[in-house]
Amino acid sequence: MLDVNTGVKFVEIDGNMVRNYDALKNIRNLSPKDRLMAIGEIFDEKPDVLGPLSGDGALPLSVADGMIENVIGRFELPLGVATNFQVNGKDYLIPMAVEEPSVVAGASYMAKLAKFNGGFEAYSDRPIMRAQIQVMGVQDLKSAKKRILDNKNDLIDAANEKDRTLVSLGGGCEDIEVHLFEDTPSGPMLIVHLLVDVCDAMGENTVNTMAEHIAPQVEKISQGQARLRILSNLADKRLVTASVKIGPSQFDTAEYEGQEVIKRILEAASFAVVDPYRAATHNKGIMNGIDPVVIATGNDWRAIEAGAHAFAAISGQYTSLTQWSSSPDRELVGKITLPMAVGLVGGATKTHPSAQAALALLDVGSASELGQVIAAVGLAQNLAALRALATEGIQRGHMTLHARNIALQAGALGDEIDSVVKSMIDSQEVTVDNASQILKRIK
Repeated sequence: MLDVNTGVKFVEIDGNMVRNYDALKNIRNLSPKDRLMAIGEIFDEKPDVLGPLSGDGALPLSVADGMIENVIGRFELPLGVATNFQVNGKDYLIPMAVEEPSVVAGASYMAKLAKFNGGFEAYSDRPIMRAQIQVMGVQDLKSAKKRILDNKNDLIDAANEKDRTLVSLGGGCEDIEVHLFEDTPSGPMLIVHLLVDVCDAMGENTVNTMAEHIAPQVEKISQGQARLRILSNLADKRLVTASVKIGPSQFDTAEYEGQEVIKRILEAASFAVVDPYRAATHNKGIMNGIDPVVIATGNDWRAIEAGAHAFAAISGQYTSLTQWSSSPDRELVGKITLPMAVGLVGGATKTHPSAQAALALLDVGSASELGQVIAAVGLAQNLAALRALATEGIQRGHMTLHARNIALQAGALGDEIDSVVKSMIDSQEVTVDNASQILKRIK
């Protein structure tokens, strides 16, 4: 069906008209330019909307110079698009800025398997961020805590004076907590937490400003001296959860039956639950999926990393961010829960043209929706790694893609790349020296 107003092809699924992604089935075989054109046609976007995704001068040096200090240029990463993702019944194309081979392909393939079973389901908490005010020199911690809580409403009102716009949008500071640390290397500490609904922002500037503003009032009430006034990246009140179910038949291969693959995946996942050494690599694989989307959308990937790893250790032992199990129907069931402080407004999401284009491609309506999609990508990437590790090993698929980088380093161009890659894989020697020799023979 063709929408006469937009020219976009739609198909009917369960009574709903949705975009037709058939044009992207062979996206892997298209050139970068043709891929972007095919995506643009599906979304009926004008070139000036998705154009910055091409990377051709997308970030003017003058803009970059205003973003950070001592700018001398720009550093580029490959920007790919993961396909097949369906989250809460909605289809998505996922922009991913990443240099590591196999990430985009692995996530896309697992999303394809998930889509046969209805895709991913996801939900998220309200966007509550914390600011912390460290108070030193308090003589009676418990008495000071009581006085601060007795004045909670006044402190909340004072914090909200600094962002009336946020309050008008339904957000703002809504609670105060007080935490006591009686014995630290620097003596007793009283820590005030501001809990702030930041709506569609990541929220760093908002909560920091509020903490700075009420710090003198906190000093007066506590009779101490305020030191640090800053947000916490352990956004444990801003969690997102994504889940998926996949039937055993979808894991069938020439070498393994699907049920055996699921058994091996569960064994690999259990290893990460009990062993922090394995969990570190396991969770790094999850972030292989999450970070590229966070980067592409102009969000703070370092904050997401810090929050994720802190949350992985919140029980006292560092462990897996994902949980995998088998359902009564012998399906593989996966779930991920982690902090997700991402935004649609403020920072690089509004200043970087490519970030704006990436958000247009994602077509998300809120920061919560963006977080749900990102969590689903992390879950898919984790499954891709577990499946590879549990069956043929991580290197088989990874080395094929790695070989392309080696071929490029050796100077291969165009059709030469595939020929050099095939010869290296056949010889089981993926090195620059071997690639150079193969290239000489081809030429």
